[in-house]
Amino acid sequence: MPVAAFVSVGYKQREIGFQRDGRHVLVENLNQTSSICWGGCPAIWTTFTPFYKMEKNNQGEIVEPVYTATNTELGSVNQLAEEVVETERVPSYDSDIDTKHEVSTTINALGPEPTEEEMLTLRRVSDSLPKAAWMVAVVELGERFTYYGITGPFQNYMQRKRGFGAHAGALDLGQSTASALSYFFQFWCYVTPILGAIIADTWWGKYKTLFVFSLIYVTGNLILFVTSLPSSLDAGAGLGGLVTAMIVIGLGTGGIKSNVSPLISEQYTNTKFYIRTLKSGERVVVDPNQTIQSIFMVFYMCINVGSLSAIATTNLERYVDFWAAYLLPFAFFFIAIAALVLGNKYYVKRPPMGSVIPQAFRVVFAAAKKKSFDAAKPSYRQENGESEVPWTDLFVDEVRRAFIACKVFVIYPIYWVVYGQMLNNFVSQAGQMQTHGIPNDIMQNIDPIAIIIFIPIMEKLVYPGLRRVGIKMRPITRITLGFFFASCAMAYAAIVQKIIYSAGPCYDAPGACPAALLPDGENYAPNNVHVAVQTPAYAFIALSEIFASITGLEYAYTKAPTSMKSFIMSIFLFTNAIGAAIGIALSPTAKDPKLIWTYTGLAGATFVAGWIVWFGYRHLNKVEDELNVIDAEYTAELNATLMHDKEKADLERAHKTAIVDEGVEKVF
Repeated sequence: MPVAAFVSVGYKQREIGFQRDGRHVLVENLNQTSSICWGGCPAIWTTFTPFYKMEKNNQGEIVEPVYTATNTELGSVNQLAEEVVETERVPSYDSDIDTKHEVSTTINALGPEPTEEEMLTLRRVSDSLPKAAWMVAVVELGERFTYYGITGPFQNYMQRKRGFGAHAGALDLGQSTASALSYFFQFWCYVTPILGAIIADTWWGKYKTLFVFSLIYVTGNLILFVTSLPSSLDAGAGLGGLVTAMIVIGLGTGGIKSNVSPLISEQYTNTKFYIRTLKSGERVVVDPNQTIQSIFMVFYMCINVGSLSAIATTNLERYVDFWAAYLLPFAFFFIAIAALVLGNKYYVKRPPMGSVIPQAFRVVFAAAKKKSFDAAKPSYRQENGESEVPWTDLFVDEVRRAFIACKVFVIYPIYWVVYGQMLNNFVSQAGQMQTHGIPNDIMQNIDPIAIIIFIPIMEKLVYPGLRRVGIKMRPITRITLGFFFASCAMAYAAIVQKIIYSAGPCYDAPGACPAALLPDGENYAPNNVHVAVQTPAYAFIALSEIFASITGLEYAYTKAPTSMKSFIMSIFLFTNAIGAAIGIALSPTAKDPKLIWTYTGLAGATFVAGWIVWFGYRHLNKVEDELNVIDAEYTAELNATLMHDKEKADLERAHKTAIVDEGVEKVF
């Protein structure tokens, strides 16, 4: 009797088996789902019987077959099984997607590929996000909870002297020195990602690098907590402990920052456009590039949910002490470590590619000599009788894309100088106004709250609405808008500072005149301005982050070669370090009554930078899809290789576990 092979693929399931003598023998059944015979009993199966890949929806209901083939066409179980792909889906942003007609995923066969006309006329939507991506997001949430939990009280901890209540501090360094130390920490945190990226891309891979540097990170948090205890401050260990903690935490966060955002994006492995039908009957194009944009929206949402920890830590600072403010984030970071450990078996882990970074620099050098990247390609060199090189034409194209991204990043440092104001000078500005019982450093939490509100509005209403009327918010457009909103934030901050200087009791010397001395004889009252007037500045910063910061992360990932994702991400993050260095240089101006000019100068510089981005790089909007195709081709090839290895291992396991009775031969 002929042996008939079957494969059934459905929602969160995979089955491999065979049928003989009218009896169905299951070789492997993952997730305890049942096999399916479509259109009749097993007895009708013959040599030319069609076999189907079947599908179940979320409720376990069988839906229409999505693939047919005969065993003569497929040849063997091994050939058919090679095509099987396991899929796991979670809810997507597009809640109206008809899950009853989700098809099983096969390599390059998520659905019908759109025609050129459909690409131009059909609406584009995001794909579903895999479960592993959400688990990486939890890692980022835990890390950011810790980071912002400790940095929220930093300015008061460094600037003010020891005491209790709304004006308490610890080290009494003054505003200028405290701002400089704050910028140093920001600088260090964005230099170290280069080290983390090189280690990940060359030797360890992203997952191992994340785990090891997380242990370094938590060690730094422990140092900060211990040295902020009253006994440590009494012993004079506060400043030394703070600087040591800054160095260790900065080293740890460097290994995390450069790898966590590429890791979350790599959990989504599709690189092809395909057609999907919604419940409404509308046919849409599922856009992998838009999906990556959505992933970074989720990623940034987690950053800002985590950053709300500063609300808790600044209140702990005021009503308990700084040691309590630093204990909470230290303990919370273990959630991030737990998410790393528990998600280990779910993550897509691309192996390190070896020393490709020096090779990339050799490509840039070869291209620079002849002022053309094409001249660095092996095909060009062969045609012109030049020496052979160890890279491919495709690698040169990838390096060219990365070089384009790095050119865009050159203008970002001025943006990060503006962003840094929120972490130091804005905190001090709030302390110059009437806070009416709330800590002055709690005001910075308006920024993440605004982002949490604005991101769903942008993702669900603004961006889809613009796409419906034919307006595509390409990356350079979004980055330009981000710079303009940052400029608005600085202009508004200058206005607020003018209002403060125009109010009593101390006018342009807030909290530093005899008229403001409080009855305790030690503390000074702020000027008579309500702190709520500062709110719009944070809202402008939030909007600027959605356009400039999120898009920068997205651009760094989508334009980086597959073998250099972490490294190019670290280059983008390094622009933050340059911005911090500029901030250190500007910190002597962070004094009354010069602050108006500090904010005004930053507003003008950021506005000019926005126009430089637009006029210098807007042509890249027109070739956005073409640039991403290069990475899609390389990534698809890599994903196919990784999937082949995974399926090969599954088949080998099935071979070991297959049990057939009554003399039925094994077919594996």
